[in-house]
Amino acid sequence: MGRSRNARRDAAAAVGVVEETVDGGLARLVPDPDRARAWTLTVDGAPQSHVDLDDPAYLSFEYQRRLGHVIDLAAPPGKPVHAVHLGGGALTLARYVAATRPRSTQQVVERDASLVRLVRRELPLDPNARIRVRSTDAREGLAKVPDGWADLVLADVFSGARTPAHLTSTEFLDEVRRALKPSGIYAANLADGPPLAHLRGQIATAAARFGELALIADAAMLRGKRFANAILVASDLPLPLAELTRRAASDPHSARVEHGRALTDFTGGALPVTDAAAVDSPAPPPSVFR
Repeated sequence: MGRSRNARRDAAAAVGVVEETVDGGLARLVPDPDRARAWTLTVDGAPQSHVDLDDPAYLSFEYQRRLGHVIDLAAPPGKPVHAVHLGGGALTLARYVAATRPRSTQQVVERDASLVRLVRRELPLDPNARIRVRSTDAREGLAKVPDGWADLVLADVFSGARTPAHLTSTEFLDEVRRALKPSGIYAANLADGPPLAHLRGQIATAAARFGELALIADAAMLRGKRFANAILVASDLPLPLAELTRRAASDPHSARVEHGRALTDFTGGALPVTDAAAVDSPAPPPSVFR
């Protein structure tokens, strides 16, 4: 078995793939054949991030593009922000903020310390970027953020392709609200498939804690036809819905923005999730990563 594993690693290295065992499983950095210094990060076969070191403002994954729209619209163009990233991956979105909003101050919370070391070594950050990475649990790291510090809290946390239960509750969102400025925005990457019970519960949970909500997702997912990612956006101030809708619709993989009564109706009477009742998000079917 050892020889077989070594043979696979030698074959991967021959095509420029970097493989390393991290806390979450087998991490692979795969070169992008279409972009000279771009890489896709997978962990145990599940795609995590895409990074272009020459153009950190380029976002390849559709869910990251949608989070990029939220970042773009969170403040006037180019204005520095305070951002908290729960889940780091290859630090794609932190690099994006640093590139599009220079002088921003950012905190990244990524539990997998060995993954952080791999990414820092193979995909080094701009030394001038104000990005601090903490290797701890997302909720524990969030608790260390000062009250009212963040303009943005972005949650993109998966363990074994599932969001951990303790990051899906009203108590978790209480911590998010504490860390946000009164004008701040929370955005979360949520993965679900038919019958969308997890997604509906997460919308109801956010509605219990924030005054304004929007959901960015493709139409097939909203109709319960496929397992996919949706971006939940929440704030206590009105969201830039018209521009968010325009940008989502014009993406290569177009999406809809649901809000207001339509979004409330979509929840179908789902109840907010508490710590006592929280469960991990559903596991994606194997076909998702083929």
